Amino acid sequence: MKTLKNWVLQQKTAEFVELCVDGQHLFRLFVLEEGLCRVLIKQRGELALDRTWSIAPEQDVPWQGRLRESCEGFSLPGYQCEQQDGRLVVTTERLRVTLHQPLWLEWEYLSETAGWQPLCADRPTGAYLLNAHGDGVAHYQRRYSEDNYYGLGEKAGDLNRTGRRFEMRNLDAMGYSAASTDPLYKHIPFTLTRRDPVSFGLFYDNLSTTQLDLGNELDNYHLPYRRYQAEAGDLDYYLFLGPKVLDVTKAFVRLTGKMLFGPKWSLGYSGSTMHYTDAPDAQNQLMNFISLCQEHAIPCDSFQLSSGYTSINDKRYVFNWNYDKVPQPTVMSGAFHQAGMKLAANIKPCLLQDHPRYNEVAQQGLFIRDSESDAPERSVFWDDEGSHLDFTNPAAVAWWQENVTSQLLEKGIDSTWNDNNEYEVWDGEARCHGFGQPLPIKLIRPVMPLLMMRASMEAQQRFAPEKRPFLISRSGCAGMQRYVQTWSGDNRTSWQTLRYNTRMGVGMSLSGLYNVGHDVGGFSGLKPDPELFVRWVQNGVMHPRFTIHSWNDDRTVNEPWMYPEFTPAIREAMALRYRLMPYLYTLLWQASQDDEPMLRPTFLDHEHDPRTFAETDDFMLGRDLLVASVVEPEQRERAIYLPENATGWYDYHSGKWHKGGQTIVVEAPLERLPLMVRGGAVLPHASRVGHIDNATDDQRTLLLFPAPGIAKESGMLFEDDGESWGWQREEALWLSWTVSSDAQCINIAFSVRGNYRPAWQTLEIQLPAGETRALTINGERQQRWTLP
Repeated sequence: MKTLKNWVLQQKTAEFVELCVDGQHLFRLFVLEEGLCRVLIKQRGELALDRTWSIAPEQDVPWQGRLRESCEGFSLPGYQCEQQDGRLVVTTERLRVTLHQPLWLEWEYLSETAGWQPLCADRPTGAYLLNAHGDGVAHYQRRYSEDNYYGLGEKAGDLNRTGRRFEMRNLDAMGYSAASTDPLYKHIPFTLTRRDPVSFGLFYDNLSTTQLDLGNELDNYHLPYRRYQAEAGDLDYYLFLGPKVLDVTKAFVRLTGKMLFGPKWSLGYSGSTMHYTDAPDAQNQLMNFISLCQEHAIPCDSFQLSSGYTSINDKRYVFNWNYDKVPQPTVMSGAFHQAGMKLAANIKPCLLQDHPRYNEVAQQGLFIRDSESDAPERSVFWDDEGSHLDFTNPAAVAWWQENVTSQLLEKGIDSTWNDNNEYEVWDGEARCHGFGQPLPIKLIRPVMPLLMMRASMEAQQRFAPEKRPFLISRSGCAGMQRYVQTWSGDNRTSWQTLRYNTRMGVGMSLSGLYNVGHDVGGFSGLKPDPELFVRWVQNGVMHPRFTIHSWNDDRTVNEPWMYPEFTPAIREAMALRYRLMPYLYTLLWQASQDDEPMLRPTFLDHEHDPRTFAETDDFMLGRDLLVASVVEPEQRERAIYLPENATGWYDYHSGKWHKGGQTIVVEAPLERLPLMVRGGAVLPHASRVGHIDNATDDQRTLLLFPAPGIAKESGMLFEDDGESWGWQREEALWLSWTVSSDAQCINIAFSVRGNYRPAWQTLEIQLPAGETRALTINGERQQRWTLP
């Protein structure tokens, strides 16, 4: 690669400053918002890929992608630009960028108290490198000892990524180590850098195979640095100021698109296992799952059909029902619906070479094409070879959607599980239709799962336009939150996985993937022992996605009732989730509308407390509930660090109050998940412990955990019918409250918006045991309040 060095100012527009570098390359610095800038390099004046599918600041991108040079959706606030001693200084109200000669950038931010302060800087000795043959780009930034790095989406190991090297190359990482395996399933080259007292985000909009080195690499000829390198494509990055970590995460979601607001039932327990659909009597096995849930009093809202329902012998063929295994799909789906459960069916984007419809699809030209012939590309896929559908071809999208509709939705399947969509096509020059502008796969590989899930979503929307769609996808890239819920793939059963999957989920959440979870109990390996299984379920019920799934090496099945002696503990953990469903559903609403992460590291709301940045097994569910999962065997006590705050923390189970800023030890018997509640919080509770059913969900309790002394806190509850778009027409209930307290009295004041009224009409307010202050509601002494 060749280092870019000498530049001259070429032009200034309302959107950007443009340099001509080394007489041939165009370097543009865009000012998109007061705290958001962008750097784009056009090698020899051209772009390798003139479109993007990740950037969506206002609405979804066109199917064919958003023009890469577009500034639509940004406010373009303007900037000041002046030349000083051979440097160029670009200034907004929040950021100042100095472009040095030879080329490197120095960034400052405006502190409210200290004026202009250093934010970050490129490496002065070679910041931008391009491959002379047009493939490959690199960017080097300074690395400071006090910097800590987070983000990168789905990554193994600790939440703090500092000192490590990562690769973005979507792989089907079956049985991965949650502590060390890299790469994994998703492509999100986004880093969140935190240095007291400021944070900033850096997102590279490039979809080719990528490396990010965050301090693993050293070179004596340079100051300490961090490195980004992509095998192909353009150097195009967005840098945005926090100043808080939460601000950076929310800004990244606004940049790449808001999270889909799914139906309420998607938060319920979702059953799944490879065993049922792989069995020769799959339909009987599946129907028996319904009976077993009823027999063991296990609440369940959906079931995910693994790909065995499409099998011929031991191989899987998308959209091909095996009627020997499942002779009556419609009857089966009707039975699940009668039991209050939805069905999601596994679908894959690759047709094996002996697929019954392979030749039909090949003749229509719907596959990605080989780089050296006009034949379909062939890649290894599930112990054979097959060809991948090209979702940049509108005809392939139409074929896919017709089959989603006729083979799934019309048979009573409610949603799609978009799986095995890593697109492991290693012929980088394999040709994609590109919506009429042919492209090599190396430039857009992670776009294929993104467009696959979009195709599935639009098919579901057309089939049931009155309902909010729900989809699942394993692979994808930045922007996938616009369409799907996701999970951490085919994990391996171990205590280590339980510990590090939690960090992985929080890392995804910091990176804009809010609706996440894990295969509870472990997907591969031996079955979990009883203690591990109980602890995994307790952890899983505190994630947005809660699914028990398995393909155990010993041919066992992970099921809630797999250990009869421990089923009561499993049942109680699930009951806790359903009792907290009003809180979870409100968090889902806030994530989709206000860009608030559901899973949160403890430091996200407590940056003032440096001890919250230590690696921990704790996490927050919303801003009010601290989850202290037990992730070690035979542990019956749990040490919990309570972040420093003014209101303290309550033990959810005992109601005992503790001061923040200290470590406490609580009892952690096998049947209990340690939970702490932020002082001043109000947790809405349901009494119904069963599948989502608004008609019978007729009781609500507000658990009020008042702050000590004089304090004022606020919160809200969101309710609607759980599946329609009615909330867009005010057919929802937004119940807001303010809790004011002093030494004698606690008052909660309510306000109501929206036309929807739930089955419950009265709220009962419950205080912790031992609370002696008087409770008033809207100034009157009472403990119940009725909706107007």
